[in-house]
Amino acid sequence: MIRLATIGTSAITERFADAVAANEGIRIDVAVSRDAQRGRAFADRLGIAGTSSDLDALYASGEIDAVYVGSPNGAHAAQAQAAIAAGIHVFLEKPATPTAAEFAALVDQARARGVVVFEGMRNVYDPGMARVAELLPQIGAVRLVSFGQSQYSARYDLVLRGETPNIFDPALAGGALFDLGVYPLSALVHLFGAPSSVTGSTVTIATGADGAGAAVLAYPGHVAQLSFSKIGFSQRPNEIQGELGTLEIDEITQPRRIALTLRGGERAEETIEGADNNMVYEVARFGALVRGDADPAPDQQRSLAVLRAVEAIRGS
Repeated sequence: MIRLATIGTSAITERFADAVAANEGIRIDVAVSRDAQRGRAFADRLGIAGTSSDLDALYASGEIDAVYVGSPNGAHAAQAQAAIAAGIHVFLEKPATPTAAEFAALVDQARARGVVVFEGMRNVYDPGMARVAELLPQIGAVRLVSFGQSQYSARYDLVLRGETPNIFDPALAGGALFDLGVYPLSALVHLFGAPSSVTGSTVTIATGADGAGAAVLAYPGHVAQLSFSKIGFSQRPNEIQGELGTLEIDEITQPRRIALTLRGGERAEETIEGADNNMVYEVARFGALVRGDADPAPDQQRSLAVLRAVEAIRGS
């Protein structure tokens, strides 16, 4: 049994806990929060037995095998580093860290310590994404890809009132690119590998964070367009164009409807059966990595490629 602790008491940590409950061989034993009262309330709501407000003491206690880091993005690297040093496996909520260098350092540290460091990216482990990969050969040579994720954030209303919520705080590595843009980026890297070049631009909001943006990623033989926003919304499908046909994907974070249209006009649509909470698949992958059933290197290399692309977009 993999004994987990969770850091953070936000909605995403609750969703993670729900996904853990759907997997065998892994459970949450401790909820961590700097605010002991908030941590106890969170644990009681989710049926978690233990709580802690002292990470260092918890890491040294021997009571856990792994930790889920669901704190603000800017805190991920330090919390993960301390866990790895204590011989504890680490599941990082996306984005893994604010920079590729930080994550690369964690990978090296984890390898030396004999533990796993893993970024949860729910869409790349989803059965819908696996089906997209299976269908790709039918559209021939890929020439143009257009992926995006735009969802208006209610917390942007706080920004408009002069506040700086965590998700839009650049000091905490907040912004649309890290919150939403990493999903289409991860899908691109998962399906096609690391791009040969990346250019992009972002819209800066009052807090100094990015609220929206777009990028062009070059690959040998094809180009990919990427868009993301937390200050607008879109329901357009994602698209992969090949010389023989086109794939349309409804939702890049959780593909459930896929349409294949061939150049001659033939069209086939299918619905993918999958968990409503598709974090269950990333939890299952983490469990397999911790048990030694798979090599974490490909997962880590994908995360690194995404973070490098993020840096290239910001650097543009």
